[in-house]
Amino acid sequence: MLITRAPKGTKDILPKESYKWQYIERIMRDVCMQFNFKEIRVPTFEHTELFLRSVGDTTDIVNKEMYTFTDKGNRSITLKPEGTAGVARAFVQNNLGAGTLPVKIYYINSPIFRYERPQAGRYREHHQFGIEMFGAEAAYADVEIILLAMTLLKKIGITSLNLHINSIGCPKCRPQYNEKLQNYFKDNLEKMCGTCKERFETNPLRMLDCKINSCQAIVKDAPKTFENLCNECEEHFDTLKKSLDQINVKYIVDPLIVRGLDYYTKTVFELITDTIGAQGTVCGGGRYDHLIEEVGGKPLPGIGFGMGMERLLLTMENAGTKIPEPKNIDIYLLSESDDSKAMSIMIANELRKKGFIVETDFVGRSLKAQMKYADKIDCRYVAIIDDESVSTNVVRLRNMEDGKQKEIKINEISKEIER
Repeated sequence: MLITRAPKGTKDILPKESYKWQYIERIMRDVCMQFNFKEIRVPTFEHTELFLRSVGDTTDIVNKEMYTFTDKGNRSITLKPEGTAGVARAFVQNNLGAGTLPVKIYYINSPIFRYERPQAGRYREHHQFGIEMFGAEAAYADVEIILLAMTLLKKIGITSLNLHINSIGCPKCRPQYNEKLQNYFKDNLEKMCGTCKERFETNPLRMLDCKINSCQAIVKDAPKTFENLCNECEEHFDTLKKSLDQINVKYIVDPLIVRGLDYYTKTVFELITDTIGAQGTVCGGGRYDHLIEEVGGKPLPGIGFGMGMERLLLTMENAGTKIPEPKNIDIYLLSESDDSKAMSIMIANELRKKGFIVETDFVGRSLKAQMKYADKIDCRYVAIIDDESVSTNVVRLRNMEDGKQKEIKINEISKEIER
């Protein structure tokens, strides 16, 4: 039955997996705090026009992958296919640029929706962590963003990383470069795929991103983006490379990195690992100096990146990264009658106030079955509360590691566990 199956391309995150997500989230928040980034949370859906204007109506995302529908008010609404456009809209609407610049913000576990063929680490609904910095034009901001991404990935255990960088120019130098690309590709266009033929007229820069082997053979000798920059873009890219050299961050200048969204300008980058096969990009980002203006704000530069949470977890698994499992339960309270069960709830409440992880019986197991269950869920201690305990305020406390058991006053349980 359909009602008992999740839609294709979606996935339930079960309790046995959720602690891994929480582990990554804690590190993400800690790293963002170290770099002085603050959290933002934006809606799951936006007006469709936002993505048409910012992402670009010639991109695959807009043409093939967006979940768009008409609501009851006859408005076109889209489940967000990427994170940055919604943050830019919130930035403009809430006048965040009126304060001190730069504005440094992040979002975490943001649901992203794309109708595409599910593959390793990719789902039609996946979750993204993203960083955005608005109001910093210098290439040193690019370095800061890259360092944040590398710091985070290394802290969660992904150490086999290669930094690929490129510059794709700006509205001043891009038109001339696109013309050069068209002149280069026109003689070989018939040998290229249908998508490249479409992009030839609408967005030739995206032809460099084609993954089909026959197209890649032609693309490899195409004019390089970084060899066709205006003075401003060339100076920016040179400063980026010199700064990375000065802090000993190795990088590869990769002319085929163009990113899939139209709002990118100047710097684009990817962090690539070989632990998940051919599709090893775990972080992608770059500069978008005209995005705020494009969505209705005053001109303000921006830069950021996004990481897919599912892709990160898959990479960590393939890299053999050990994620700490949740703390064991400190104590399980066994009870046999209504009176002793009421006492067990009272004791559990007091112990939880002191910070202990406590479990007790709610399904009517026998004492023997409760003891087996306590052993199964790996409790450190078990307190046996019988009818006599109700009148004496004394329980039997068993250390599940060595099996030793002693009688102890209820008000001394916490001290004994701490000891």
